[in-house]
Amino acid sequence: MLRRDFVKASAVMGAGAVAGEMAVEARRQHAPAVATRKPFRILMGGYSPAQNGFSLALKRIGDRLAARFKGDVDVKYVYNILDLGYRGEDILWLVESGVLTLGYQSSSYLTERVPDLGVADLPFLFPDQATARAAMDGRFGRVLAERIEAGMDLRILGWFENGFRHVSNRVRPVRMPADLKGMTIRVLPSRIQARTFELLGAVPKIMDLSEVIAAVKAGTLDAQENPFLNTVTYGVHNFHKFHTASNHFYLSRPIFLHRPTFDAWPRELQEELRAAVADTVAWQRELHIKEEDDAAAEIRKVGGEILELTPAQHTAFVEAVRPIYGEAKSQYKPELLRLVNL
Repeated sequence: MLRRDFVKASAVMGAGAVAGEMAVEARRQHAPAVATRKPFRILMGGYSPAQNGFSLALKRIGDRLAARFKGDVDVKYVYNILDLGYRGEDILWLVESGVLTLGYQSSSYLTERVPDLGVADLPFLFPDQATARAAMDGRFGRVLAERIEAGMDLRILGWFENGFRHVSNRVRPVRMPADLKGMTIRVLPSRIQARTFELLGAVPKIMDLSEVIAAVKAGTLDAQENPFLNTVTYGVHNFHKFHTASNHFYLSRPIFLHRPTFDAWPRELQEELRAAVADTVAWQRELHIKEEDDAAAEIRKVGGEILELTPAQHTAFVEAVRPIYGEAKSQYKPELLRLVNL
């Protein structure tokens, strides 16, 4: 039996049975209002601890639905699928197959299925947070959502902020690209990300989150890149002393639903969920700022060093990866690149 088939059969807190019954029940609905004998069962999942901002965001969405529809919706949560033996990447097929109703994942994980998402992985794409958020809320984010929906059985409702990413390592301070030379660094499953760190002189390794945690603890991985929040959430800061605020990628996490289930719901429920997601995205982004500050403080508390790049050092990193922009022009259509001023 294939691993995926086995895991699906084993159930996530009964998720398979719950989501299967929910999907069947949803397809039977024809009334315009949410007034049903059985509640619409909604199982939300992620890969963060319960008190992490992403988990709190799921709860906020679910609480709004429960308050609006009372007993007509039954919302349950699997905040961290890693605790149940899953890999971080499994969230995609869990939702696409209907085992989970709603989930989120860094867009880089979708690039193999939806290659155009690789544009969002380009380094130093946005100069600041405001510009990045405007792009994801505007035409760029809408086009990426359309591409995902065209390539996968998902419905995209919004984008959580994963934010700017930084390098951490166990070897030495990183102030210039030359300091990365020869370091093995974990990257997300994205050719653009791997190419970026090749240009910086490192040795990129595509690894799932569950593999990274084990490798960091074992000391078999030199470096990784993440927002400070993720670095602390998964305990990497306890093993990596050197942190560089490089801001090399800005990533978002699409919020996606099992499309057949969502499309079968009454419009009233669909619209309320869209409104709940829009409200929660704004809330999560502001919380993310505080979480990043708190995580940076925690890194320093355990003896970690956070290096802020000077303008000249930042420019050195940008110049080192410049060839990737020319390469991108041969990989992506001009109309897509124009959305991010390339």
